[in-house]
Amino acid sequence: MSALKRGIIVVLDSLGVGELPDAAEYGDVGSNTLVNTASYAGGLSLPNLNHLGLCNIASYPSKIQPPHHILGNYGKLREASKGKDTTTGHWEMMGVVLEHPFPVFPQGFPEEVMMPFEKAIGRKVLGNQVASGTQIIEKLGKEHMETGFPIIYTSADSVFQIAAHEDIIPIDALYEMCLQARRILKGEYEVGRVIARPFVGEPGSFVRTPNRKDFSRKPPHDTFLDMLKADGKTVAAVGKIEDIFAGQGITEAIHTKDDQDGIEVTLKFMEQVDRGVIFTNLVNFDAQFGHRNDAEGYGRHLEEIDEQISRLIQAGQPGDLIIFTGDHGCDPTTPSTDHSREYTPLLVYGKDTKQGVDLGIRETFADIAATFAEGFGMKWPYAGKSFWQEILLEK
Repeated sequence: MSALKRGIIVVLDSLGVGELPDAAEYGDVGSNTLVNTASYAGGLSLPNLNHLGLCNIASYPSKIQPPHHILGNYGKLREASKGKDTTTGHWEMMGVVLEHPFPVFPQGFPEEVMMPFEKAIGRKVLGNQVASGTQIIEKLGKEHMETGFPIIYTSADSVFQIAAHEDIIPIDALYEMCLQARRILKGEYEVGRVIARPFVGEPGSFVRTPNRKDFSRKPPHDTFLDMLKADGKTVAAVGKIEDIFAGQGITEAIHTKDDQDGIEVTLKFMEQVDRGVIFTNLVNFDAQFGHRNDAEGYGRHLEEIDEQISRLIQAGQPGDLIIFTGDHGCDPTTPSTDHSREYTPLLVYGKDTKQGVDLGIRETFADIAATFAEGFGMKWPYAGKSFWQEILLEK
């Protein structure tokens, strides 16, 4: 394998594999999303991830024997940036290491934010507190439907979230509210993401819809995606990737309704894209199970996605490098419903790369960008150390 033709990154959103050394600073001592979830389930069956090397980086309770031969190359990624949120993790994978975390608002947002926001949208708001998304719409959804006031909430992550019933505040109007918030949230208030959280249903049976949309800050400097796009190659974004990068460095994007849809769209791009990168986020691990402390559902979803991973591997072509990783943890077995500060898996496969190489503990998620850059023959000016030569087959 002398030159890379395509890079495929699949982010199993929130799949952490153990607390980072600084986990205590984030209140995350003891967090281990994979191991604790597997323990709760009495063992998991993940044959495809194990063949890629997952069993070699995390001693989790398994229902099956480890494979005799590892097909992939494996290691763990340490997050160099400060923080444990989606934007920080994805940006770092593409070469942006943040020295300072995005601001968070554990007491809700101050009047300096809320007064101009209410003036901009022409109505009052409900909430403005730290809350679980599903819980706050159950708590305030009825009042929202009666008043038309949107529900504002945040979390331990750097987010300004706006929840609204689609029959009360139409989707386009909700997105416009998010844009107003994005304009107001500047300086010390500039959160990583403003998120539209639409829902439907009646009190007692509200359901969030797939029309969620993230309005992210723009990266502080070019990412690997920008470099690739400037070089005339395709950057195909699947799921919420386009939102995370505020559209920057993306040439094609498809938003997905769930993780199965994400797999199908990724496979379709693998049929269509000749040279470039396909970047996929599978969000349901985090949104549906991690944040809801649904350890049983998280484990079941891992097994379901593991069955689909073989399809991605089989669809790979010579010249492809496929990477499975995570962007942070979200341990569903802990009292917290927030993200957790954890290592993430690094599972690397190519039909014409070496197999079974232990890539060790990498010092930054940005090693992914550095590796792709070297594979594409590009000079890499930002953080990260390439492992391209470690997996390169000698001809």
